[in-house]
Amino acid sequence: MPMPWTYRHASKEWHAFLDDVKERMSLTSDNMAYTAVDAVLQVFRRRLTAQQGLEFAAVLPSVLRAIFVQGWDVSVPPVPFSARSDLIAEAQAIRVNHNLTPDNAIEATAWAIRRCTNARDFARVLDRMPEGAAAFWHVETDDPAELEQRII
Repeated sequence: MPMPWTYRHASKEWHAFLDDVKERMSLTSDNMAYTAVDAVLQVFRRRLTAQQGLEFAAVLPSVLRAIFVQGWDVSVPPVPFSARSDLIAEAQAIRVNHNLTPDNAIEATAWAIRRCTNARDFARVLDRMPEGAAAFWHVETDDPAELEQRII
């Protein structure tokens, strides 16, 4: 079996994703973007069981997959989804002394993730997630083509 594309080109995928995030969030550094994305992923995974989290992670590019599962205490029971403003505040409270996460962090991360994942696989896995998961990753756009996977 050949090496999966996402492993062979992990850096290329990661940098393209990070560039999308920085642009959408109007951030200037990779560190700021990483912190915001990590916070968004932590907020989302807090609402999943370990099995759901692994299913979700499986459709992410390799670096995002690693960030998603890194440091996850799977013994903590999931919490329900809440209002978007509460979810954003939760993301902004993670590593508060190093966090410049903007108010559009969830939407911007969702936009960038959709551009680096297979849309069918992403939709399939969200259909199996708890209520609120699909809304968490929903992106409003006038042109669905801007969300097409750009690195294949």
